[in-house]
Amino acid sequence: MAAVNEAIHWIGTKIDSEGQTIKSKRMSMNIKPLADRVLVEPAPAEEKTASGIIIPDTAKEKPQRGTVVAVGPGKPEEPTTVKVGDTVLYGKYSGTELQVEGSDYMIMRESDILAIV
Repeated sequence: MAAVNEAIHWIGTKIDSEGQTIKSKRMSMNIKPLADRVLVEPAPAEEKTASGIIIPDTAKEKPQRGTVVAVGPGKPEEPTTVKVGDTVLYGKYSGTELQVEGSDYMIMRESDILAIV
């Protein structure tokens, strides 16, 4: 199977943890992860606590959940198990943050991913 050269965001709407609708637009990128690397779009940080207290920007924690945007071909002896569109959990300090076309992404090894949700 040939490797994919572009990662494409889905078109449509998603519901966030607070029940609000988030519209996503179609966007293509020319980032192709190598080997067992995975490109993840982090979920937005929580803005309010369960009791309704607004969290200031300085106190927000890094999200540990995100959506897989692109996947490398894997190693010859180890194919990748995650697919584009999977929601994954990863370690707090894993991966490298990068910004492309105004959007934040993280690139990490597949072994840094803890679970597929």
